[in-house]
Amino acid sequence: MAETQSFLAFDLGAESGRGVLGRFDGEKIALEELHRFPNGGVRVLDSLHWDVLRLWSEMKNALSLCARRKGELKGLGVDTWGVDFALIGVDNSLLGLPYHYRDSQTVGIPDKAFNILSREKIFAHSGAQFMQINTLYQLLSMVIRESPLLKVAETLLMLPDLFNLWLTGRRACEFTNATTTQFYDPRQKCWSGEICNAFDIPYHLLPEIVQPGTQIGTLLPTVCDETGLGEIPVIVPGSHDTASAVAAVPAQSENWAYISSGTWSLMGIEAPHPIISDQVLRLNFTNEGGVADTFRFLKNIMGLWLLQECRRTWARRGREMSYDQLMQLAADAPPFKSLVEPDDEAFLSTGDMPSRIIKYCKRTEQISPVDEGEIVRCVLESLALKYRWVAEKLELVSGSPIDVIHIVGGGSQNRLLCQFAANAAGVPVVAGPTEATAVGNIMVQAISTGLIDSISDAREIISRSFELETYEPLDLEQWDSAYERFLGITGLS
Repeated sequence: MAETQSFLAFDLGAESGRGVLGRFDGEKIALEELHRFPNGGVRVLDSLHWDVLRLWSEMKNALSLCARRKGELKGLGVDTWGVDFALIGVDNSLLGLPYHYRDSQTVGIPDKAFNILSREKIFAHSGAQFMQINTLYQLLSMVIRESPLLKVAETLLMLPDLFNLWLTGRRACEFTNATTTQFYDPRQKCWSGEICNAFDIPYHLLPEIVQPGTQIGTLLPTVCDETGLGEIPVIVPGSHDTASAVAAVPAQSENWAYISSGTWSLMGIEAPHPIISDQVLRLNFTNEGGVADTFRFLKNIMGLWLLQECRRTWARRGREMSYDQLMQLAADAPPFKSLVEPDDEAFLSTGDMPSRIIKYCKRTEQISPVDEGEIVRCVLESLALKYRWVAEKLELVSGSPIDVIHIVGGGSQNRLLCQFAANAAGVPVVAGPTEATAVGNIMVQAISTGLIDSISDAREIISRSFELETYEPLDLEQWDSAYERFLGITGLS
């Protein structure tokens, strides 16, 4: 048996971050969560920011815990969400706290952007989905406000790249996260000068782009001294968390789709090249970078954010309930009483989500949900029906059928959602692994160091390392009828 090798994955999400130790014995991978810590937006006056200094402190705590384990790390890698960024000064100083993508600074900015450069031209140069949270609109907001930070900044770094700078001292942007900005040109394989020039975005801020699997450096001596670790290689995985999650999809066939399910649901297929056409523009799908020279052709869906925000609202009102309790209430609630478009703009920001769902139902002339169970069931059924709509469009654009849907990430533990997704789409759903992002992060590191030959080999290892659950579709006629109603309510076609 091969000697067991260890890798550390930092997986930072919108609600929490973790340092996860992965041990690979040549046959299977086993995970150990070393350190978990909370995350979330911090409001300062009228703005919402990320507390990256606290996150950095927590990451160093995880490194210290790792140093106490026996055995040397072969590498470590960082992944986070996309679109958000930091500005870096001449002496590698952090210029202000990075904005949270749910901050209100981008409200109305896309419309201003389209007055400068049309949607068609932006899409032709980026192939990216239009969302007001995109890096492009955050930067344009700063340009319009004449932010002084843009005048003194030397470099723009996406958030995983910021942590890589603090780990190694090197400034670079990893490919998969670069593609979430909406000013990366996937066909030219570089930053889009056309988009940056049109919006007065300083092109000199944009660093070199490196591919997943690149060893970006080793731990700085100061980090080694503080944590007790040696000069460990820092390897960039798919630093956009969805890229790492898709790398961990245990697919064994050709015609598969994935849903990386968490705060967001990112649903798509793996493609060898970007798919950029008028049809894709109309559907508002996106082309994001993947590992192993692939693209993730997908749709961003609001996801379990609606449920998370409902739960927070109820907790503030003194009705704190576990997810298991909420799922039981939803299972007992009547089916298809009310449905919503999960991606309606009313659901994007923080706040009283139950009231917004009820208002949406009233606005669309439906019977409104009256309690927690009915609201949760509304959210889950609506998500499942949106998955069906996305699946149909993926088949239309790609010209290939979808025979199975893989749900990975935290949402794969939601048995009710997984069953609803199978029912709505009419194909089997395979759930797992839950820790897909950390697993994909670690697998890319293992490929980079030569322990694994390819991503297909990694997926075989993943399929035998973790327990997967298959959900067969049920009640198809009932779900077909609900889907037609969903299309009528949402205006989707």
